[in-house]
Amino acid sequence: MNAPLPAFQQFQMAFGRRCRDPRGSPRPAGVPTRGMAAYEELLVNNITGFLDACFPVCRSLLGDGRWRRLNRAFYRDWRATTPWFREIAQEFLRFLAGTTRTLPPWLRDLAHYEWVELAVDTCSATAVAHDPGGDLMTGQPLLNPTLMSLAYDWPVQRIGPDYRPRKPMPVRLLVYRDGDDTVRFSEINPVTARLLTLIGDDRCTGEAACTRIASELGHHSPEAVRHHGAEILEGLRRQNALLGVRR
Repeated sequence: MNAPLPAFQQFQMAFGRRCRDPRGSPRPAGVPTRGMAAYEELLVNNITGFLDACFPVCRSLLGDGRWRRLNRAFYRDWRATTPWFREIAQEFLRFLAGTTRTLPPWLRDLAHYEWVELAVDTCSATAVAHDPGGDLMTGQPLLNPTLMSLAYDWPVQRIGPDYRPRKPMPVRLLVYRDGDDTVRFSEINPVTARLLTLIGDDRCTGEAACTRIASELGHHSPEAVRHHGAEILEGLRRQNALLGVRR
């Protein structure tokens, strides 16, 4: 049988429950009403401030009332696994993935898309030694270390006050920081996404990756696929999504 918690820990637990759920938890004995209310407001406003900053489109589309209720449910019910403020937004994504609340079907994808901008903007990434002008077909192209290749069921880059899709429309996107540390977004097709996967995961040369894609597609002209692939790779280098070739 577990021993009861010391009195100060019981107080801390009661205080935390009250802060998370003022309507459903009693105020701890000895805590003044005004003081308790100040803590309740301060803490929830701190959390919602981070959510407002990271998810402005989600907030505008849900409306303030519904958005605040969703924020409150997250604050009350979710048990975060990190103490870092900058990771609150990612914890919110985990909450959205598991909640049974009725939400627009595209909201989870949209929230992830908005979070990605923060993740790419704040990530620490250092490129390995590379040749910026190297041959992308004979060498091993190097991905921008901040690059994220994403697949969504909904056209998240278009969702806003004037457009709320009724049916899924799969989309693939690249998000990365360019040489000026500006976050860039680019829509790509599945073939380009596959090319990037082969380069990033398998470290293929550009030519080997294009040859493999031609085989997977059963294309009648592998040479045409290689030619088109070379153009795609050069375009990605101009966008700074590729940094060059590995040394």
